[in-house]
Amino acid sequence: MVGIESGENPIIQVRGLHKYFGPIHIIKGVDLDVRPSEVVVIMGPSGEGKSTFLRCLNFLEEPSAGTIAIDGVEIDAEVSTGQRNKRIREIRQKAAMIFQEFNLFQHMTVLDNIIEGAVTVKEVPKDQAITKAEKLLDGAGLLARRDDFPSRLAAGEQQQVAIARSLCMEPKIMLFDDPTSALDPSLVSELVDTMARMANEGMAMIVVTNEPYLARNVADQAIFMDDGVWLEMAPPDRLFTNPEKERTRQFLERISLKDISGGT
Repeated sequence: MVGIESGENPIIQVRGLHKYFGPIHIIKGVDLDVRPSEVVVIMGPSGEGKSTFLRCLNFLEEPSAGTIAIDGVEIDAEVSTGQRNKRIREIRQKAAMIFQEFNLFQHMTVLDNIIEGAVTVKEVPKDQAITKAEKLLDGAGLLARRDDFPSRLAAGEQQQVAIARSLCMEPKIMLFDDPTSALDPSLVSELVDTMARMANEGMAMIVVTNEPYLARNVADQAIFMDDGVWLEMAPPDRLFTNPEKERTRQFLERISLKDISGGT
């Protein structure tokens, strides 16, 4: 089993995860352990199941087989429908997802976007949610933008608001789907700093990305996913400098060349 060696119990456990789309077997029995404060990056060619894996973790996609446990909440094929729905709701409160498009409500201010989930889903008193949101905005250097609408923000600022919205829900896990796709390359280092700060505060993270700088500077472990399986997993410095598999080496050379040339 591919996993992370550590003395602390995993907050994410995946065993034998499969996902089919009709006859297409997109995820082929992968296992994974992630512990608090750990950051795992998943890289690989398009269409190999990276984003689908993330979406299976919080059941935006229904796994075809396997067991997923998030902070002690476990779901497998044996769980009854009633219990399953209850556990999915629990998992979604524990594991927040940051999408490529950020999915901010355009008719709401920055502040209202951030507190919406905490107030309506977790039923946090509004004044408490506002205090939390203002602290998060201050930490991101965006407190002065609290009353602006998302359309007035740059992409990097919108991403920081999306992250603050998730953090306001006080999750234990963050799932990032290609977080640099909408960012100017100059802003990637800011995202790395944000992720490092969250990890230092105990947040576990899984990040789907083919951005070499992000992978090398934020990950504890990097996975190369190919043809629906973990082909290789190692600390990023080792994976980038001395991959064991030829497929891994070829892929990392391609994305590193794009990074050097400034391509996407």
